[in-house]
Amino acid sequence: MASIRRTLSPVPRAGIPLNGEVCSVASPLSKSSSCTQNYPSSNGFLSSLAASLDSQAFVLGVFSPRTSRPFEKSKPKGQVWRRALSHFFICFMLGIFIGATPFASMTLSANLMSKHQDLSFEMVSSVGFHQLHGSVSRNVTPSGSRKMQKNVTMESQVKEWGTTEGIIVKSDMQNQSLIQEADLESRKLLIIVTPTYAHPFQAHNLHRLAHVLKLVSPPLLWIVVEMTSQSAQTTDILRRTGIMYRHLVCEKNLTDVRDRSVHQRNVALFHIETHRLDGIIYFADEDNIYSEDLFKQMRQIRRFGTWSVAKIISNKMQAAIEGPVCNGTQVIGWHTFESSRRLQRFYAQISGFAFNSTILWDPKRWHRPTLEPIRQLDTGNDGFQVSTFIEQIVEDESQMEGLPQDCSRIMVIMNRLMPFILTSGS
Repeated sequence: MASIRRTLSPVPRAGIPLNGEVCSVASPLSKSSSCTQNYPSSNGFLSSLAASLDSQAFVLGVFSPRTSRPFEKSKPKGQVWRRALSHFFICFMLGIFIGATPFASMTLSANLMSKHQDLSFEMVSSVGFHQLHGSVSRNVTPSGSRKMQKNVTMESQVKEWGTTEGIIVKSDMQNQSLIQEADLESRKLLIIVTPTYAHPFQAHNLHRLAHVLKLVSPPLLWIVVEMTSQSAQTTDILRRTGIMYRHLVCEKNLTDVRDRSVHQRNVALFHIETHRLDGIIYFADEDNIYSEDLFKQMRQIRRFGTWSVAKIISNKMQAAIEGPVCNGTQVIGWHTFESSRRLQRFYAQISGFAFNSTILWDPKRWHRPTLEPIRQLDTGNDGFQVSTFIEQIVEDESQMEGLPQDCSRIMVIMNRLMPFILTSGS
């Protein structure tokens, strides 16, 4: 049996040159295959038709969904997740920004309001009430709605007047408090020393002196010294006065009651020296009559001040003046009415002078020659006791200050009629 072997030639691919020729094959199963060869120009129509078909097939192959699937499948899955995460992050940040916008606007408006208030406060405090009123009235501009603008400016003017008046009142109160504090700091402490003892007029005398001390501007300290013990009557009087006080006791046994006041004053001096009280010391006996102006004048004393005193003589029922003779505030001499006292150095009464308390406990400041404590002596008569006490404080009249100007007024009256009345009545 004869076998017929038929050899098939390979199907040429489109666009592949075969022996110098360009072939275009439509399909391997097609019965006829067209091959483009270098034919004469009479076949130009067929060749242009085949080229147009090939270009249409190429465009359909590129834009058809079947050809796009392999490209999509070829993309990695990581890019898809990355794009989704980026979209989520963008949306999340956008939501945060939108949510935070109202709070930012509120904070910004609050800052602007606070700055505006600060600016308005500075303008009110610097320009003043009248200039503010003028600026408000000048801001009114003529227009069709002038009435509405006037109403608005009047309301703002009333509000600003209220705030301005509040600021002015508050500043005035603060200024007054500062002035009072400065005035209080400039005032010297008055240390009033009063010796007392039990007698029928004790309560009357202490009440009268307390009423005078109440009229004196603070600071003031009232040191009351009793003998042996604190009496309930004196303690009750001091508590009811409302004056700052210290109730002391002199426990020294005395043979002569006439020296009682001397030792009581020494107890007060020791207390002031121990506690280093800084002020002006004045010995105010309970039975004297004092002017309120006396305590005002005493705050002017730098070292030692003195003034004239009117003394009522009980046995003669007469009044005499004893104290300094002044030229301005300079002491140039002394008034005296007792010839027996002309041998003493200074002619002053115990209620006719006051001195700085630092002389007791700060001798270096005042250049005192001795460091011995300053105390009143119980030897001699009353005038000699006062003179020797003053000699421990000052050296001469040049260290004294006469009060008031020219020592022209009587501010203390020494009343010694009570013992005379008691003795005459008994």
